[in-house]
Order: sequence, then structure tokens, then C-alpha cells
Amino acid sequence: MDQSPLTFATADEAAGPVRPLTVLTAAAFEDWAGTAPARHAAWAAANGFTGQAGRLLVLPDADGGVEAAVFGLGGAEDRARKRFMLAGARAGLPVGVWRLEGALAGEDLDEAALGFLLAGYRFDRYAAGAKPAAMARLVAPEGVDAATLEAVAAGEALTRRLIDTPANDMGPAELEHAARDLADAFGARVEVTHADDLQAANLPLIHAVGRAATAARAPRLIDLQWGEAGPSVTLVGKGVCFDTGGLNLKPGSSMGLMKKDMGGAAAVLGLARMLMATGAKLRLRVLIPAVENAVSGAAFRPGDILRARNGKTIEINNTDAEGRLVLADALALGAEGTPDLMVSMATLTGAARVAVGPDLAPFYCDDDARAEAIAAAGRAVRDPVWRMPFHAPYKPLIEPGIADLDNAPKGGFAGSITAALFLRRFAAGAGAYVHFDIYGWQPSDAPARPKGGAGQGARALFAALPHLAGTPS
Repeated sequence: MDQSPLTFATADEAAGPVRPLTVLTAAAFEDWAGTAPARHAAWAAANGFTGQAGRLLVLPDADGGVEAAVFGLGGAEDRARKRFMLAGARAGLPVGVWRLEGALAGEDLDEAALGFLLAGYRFDRYAAGAKPAAMARLVAPEGVDAATLEAVAAGEALTRRLIDTPANDMGPAELEHAARDLADAFGARVEVTHADDLQAANLPLIHAVGRAATAARAPRLIDLQWGEAGPSVTLVGKGVCFDTGGLNLKPGSSMGLMKKDMGGAAAVLGLARMLMATGAKLRLRVLIPAVENAVSGAAFRPGDILRARNGKTIEINNTDAEGRLVLADALALGAEGTPDLMVSMATLTGAARVAVGPDLAPFYCDDDARAEAIAAAGRAVRDPVWRMPFHAPYKPLIEPGIADLDNAPKGGFAGSITAALFLRRFAAGAGAYVHFDIYGWQPSDAPARPKGGAGQGARALFAALPHLAGTPS
């Protein structure tokens, strides 16, 4: 994919013709019509344009060519219901360089500029003869941090591209290659523990979940580290590159989207890219247990009792609850480094989707101040998140008696909460722990978010990190 649509227009491009793109609310339309050139006001009237939400109108010059454009934001309710509305204008604008005009400022201006960039994302790797399409470009608006927005857009694009790639081309080895490419680009270090070496390295759950796959898709633990000073932050991402469900085989209807079960790994790599590209002052570690939950004679079984890295025993009551197993070993490893902050991100439970749907990213955090910082950042950068509780009375549900923990409590209640409680048992030692149970998929086209892989929670974390990794409140 051509990355140029994910950046603002260069100085050379901006030195040529730059047309104005005026953004209007419905309430501001009359004032605009009263001050605009008469031909523009007449053209708007002839086309029934009154600042309606999502409506783009290209305005002619005196000779019938393109002179400018105007885009409607509608009313306050329209803006509350639809994020990144301006992104919808990009596909309809004539090719060329544009500048934003209008009353946007602060967070609204950042949202508009970022949405315009994200609207340039395309996943056309498998489309025969696909070529990068020429697109309208935007001059970085005055008042935005252009470099940061470009870094955020590139991180989001990385996440989307990894999720969108089908499992035959995005197995554990390819996920490792993506991490190595990212490390090479920013001077990070990568160590990878492969296959049978996982047992010698005391990563038994990662080995157990991934051992049924073919040798070409063998399990591994990817460990990326970057930065020498500042708070220590460890990101742990679920990298189940395809999930058949194991011996508790998923039905076909549930298996169709399982290429996205490495969405947590894609999210933390995208977030890591944002942090490294902007030179964040921290010591960053990214841990990705990369596996395929396959079916063979070597597959782990319902009823097995496995021992985790930290010594806890786990009764396997469903091999389709494998994500929390591989995360458990990675979290235990990460906690041994006593980071100031440890974050796990995973496409973990269907229960989270039932609770909040595909658009909200539920997260768990014990610390009220940190939780509010994440929620406030999510609101500011239009990355909606929702705090969920580590509800202590549910702890007995993950304690089967025959072993220390149960990987799939019976009853079907509070599935996302019990999974979070399970993971927290392996995060002891971190200064603070946050868990995101994301969906990682956009089910239908929306402004700046085409149907397909989607980053969730990463932009909120990126904005909130300065408030998260310091001294606990």
C-alpha cells in the first residue's frame, strides 16, 4: 500500500495551488452564504446544500473549474453520533492539495485532520492489478502537531494491515517478521524464543497452545525492547494468528473471522510504532506470544492440567479459551521485570462484544485516577473506551478446586470479567496493570474506518501514557 495518503502534503506540494475546504455546521451556513462569493452561494442553493452532516459540495470558479469546496457537519447531535465525519470528504474531493478553513479548533481540529489521513488507508494486497490511487491531500492545519498525527496514522495503519492480512500470510513467523521490521525501523532490539525452546525458557503455556501447529507455524514468544530512560512500560499482545478452537472446535460461523485473533498483537505493535516514532521518553517492552491454535494429535486437551510460568496450575475446560493461556505466560514474564505499567491487549472474549458491541473497547484498571486518564484520553482522541470492573466476588468462578485456576468457567456469566480476573493473577509485580478486551474489527464501512481490521484502545493509551506510567495514585 502506498503510504503517502497517510501523510500531510509536503512543502513542495503546498507550494503549488492549494484550494480551501471550508467546514461548516448547519448553524453557520447562513453566515457563510452571506459572505461567500455570489456564485458559491448560488451553487449551494441550487444543490440544496445547507451544511447537512457529511455533505460535500465542490464549488466552481468563474470558468466552471474547481475553486473550493464546502463540507457540512450538521448539528451537535450529528457530530456526537458520527466520528471522523470529515474523512468522508476525502474520496469526493478532486485530486490536488487542500487546506481546512472554518471554526474547527483543538480536539475537533485534531479529529478532522487525523480522520482525513486515515481515510487514505487501503488494503489492496490481493487485488489484481491494484495501483495506488491518486488522492486529495491536506496541508497540515495550523494548530495541530502534524508529526504526531502522522505517527498515529501510521501506527493505526500498521495495526489494520496486520489484522487484514489472512492467516495463510500472517502466521507466527510473519508476525515475528513484522516485529523485526518495526524494530529495525526504530533501532529497537528483538529476541524470539521458538518452538521447543519455549519449554526450556519456562514458557509452557505458549508451547502447549501452539504445539499442534505445523513446524512452519510453530509457536514463539516475541520480545521487543526500546528506550533507555524514563518509566518502564510493558505491552503484552495476544498473537493467536488463527484460532480453530482446538479440540473444542469452533463452528464455521465462528471461525470465519479468526484471522483477527492476533488483533491484540497488532494493536500493541501499532501503539509501539506511535511511541517510538514520536520519541516517547520511556523504556518500552513489547511481548507477543505468537501461536496458532490448531488441531492435531499434539493438541492440548479438555481436562488437561497445565502449569504456567509462575507455577500456577490451570485446568483446561475449553481449548477455545486459549488466549488467556498464552497471555498468562507473557504477563508473568513481563511482571518479573517490575515495569511501572503493564498493559495487555487481546481479542479475548465474545462476552465483551455482547456487553458493549464492536465499537467500544472495554478495559480493566484497579486505579481510579489511571482509569479516568484513559477514559478522558479516549474521549479526547475519539477512541471510545469503557471501564469494566475487576469484580472480586467473581473470583471463585475461576477457581475450580482441582487446580489453582480454571481457563473457562462454566455458567456463561461475566465472561469478560472472569477472563480479566484470570489474567490479573499473572500481572503481580507490575506497578500498575491495565487490560483491554478489544474486538479489533470494523464490521461495516464508516468514516476513516473501512470494513476490516481496526485499532482500538491504542490511541487512547498513546494519549494517556504520560499520566499512567508514573507513581501510582
